[in-house]
Amino acid sequence: MNTKEIIQKTDECVLGTYTRLPLAIKKGEGVFVYSPEGKKYLDFFAGLAVDNLGHGHSRILKALNEQAQKLIHVSNLMYTEEQANLAEKLVSLSGLSKVFLCNSGTESLEAALKLARYSSIKAKGSNAYEIIACEDSFHGRSLGALSATMQEKYQTGFGPLVPGFVKAPYNDCPALETLVTKNTAAILLEPIQGEGGVRIPHPDYLTQVRKLCDDKKIYFILDEVQTGIGRTGSLFAYEKNYEKNAMKPDILCLAKGLGSGFPIGATLVNKNIADSITPGTHASTFGGNALASRIALETLNIISQKSFLLDVEKKGLYFLEGLKKIQKKKPLLKEIRGMGLMVAIELNEARGKEIVQKCLEKGLIINTIQNKILRFVPPLIVETTHIDEALDILNQVL
Repeated sequence: MNTKEIIQKTDECVLGTYTRLPLAIKKGEGVFVYSPEGKKYLDFFAGLAVDNLGHGHSRILKALNEQAQKLIHVSNLMYTEEQANLAEKLVSLSGLSKVFLCNSGTESLEAALKLARYSSIKAKGSNAYEIIACEDSFHGRSLGALSATMQEKYQTGFGPLVPGFVKAPYNDCPALETLVTKNTAAILLEPIQGEGGVRIPHPDYLTQVRKLCDDKKIYFILDEVQTGIGRTGSLFAYEKNYEKNAMKPDILCLAKGLGSGFPIGATLVNKNIADSITPGTHASTFGGNALASRIALETLNIISQKSFLLDVEKKGLYFLEGLKKIQKKKPLLKEIRGMGLMVAIELNEARGKEIVQKCLEKGLIINTIQNKILRFVPPLIVETTHIDEALDILNQVL
């Protein structure tokens, strides 16, 4: 089928929950994707920070093919070597106690909310279930995760929402502290707000929240669904500019880049929470099956290497420097911010959709948030030559 036919058939048969680009993709290779007609696009969206190793990475394809011929799925009422190896790797890299494996970021957040409430209520009583979440956050589309997503545009029409969520300002620990009560189970936040516009808090913010949670004896949940797995130049964003063990959350949510495009999510928890969980507390039919676990393990083996992460950091700085040079000549650009290869441009005018379309016409795929923020999350394997190409297209469009 050609692009027109694919779009027509999709629009006729698939529920209209997405505002799609007028683009169909036939194949991907490295940092590029191709339309059915063979047009080549530089992918600086990477499946929304999912394809961290690009498209068709040789080691991922090898792991996928080998595992698919051996074992794809069995029930979680049985054990597999692949799940055991992935769990061991995640626990070792994070320093947390145990992991629950699922299929998506929303599911990893849903598990975090349930496990935090369950453990808190078990320890402190039936009213200790409230979770404080931050304004402009995004945590997922299920009713639980949506109730923690403090953006009205996502919540409108889906009420009544799940009770027990308290809204707090982001990047303001003193304000957080005033909201903690005897009923508080946890504080939930993103180390960098992705859907909120790639908002980066001040350097001491996470440390202050960690201390607050320790002082108040409540859980600290970090949503690293978008920021985790190397996106910021460290394996987890909370490690960036922090001492790892001192900053370790009580619950860590991962997905997106964990499976190199194959669906998988993970919720890591501390020993206290792990010890409170019993069989039947939570479950996932497909979570952590043999195929997903094997691909995720290979992904981690590649991305967790120090040299790989240093390279991401360097390329991120290179990209930011290039954008700032463009900014000097373009009054439309209000602010440039980012960490590693998670980068955004805030515009002075709501022209994001127009810019995204013009970039697409020139062969560059990017994304806009709120029509005022351009977001760039290219594959972590991107080279400086690809960054130069993206900068050149963006400069022409602007």
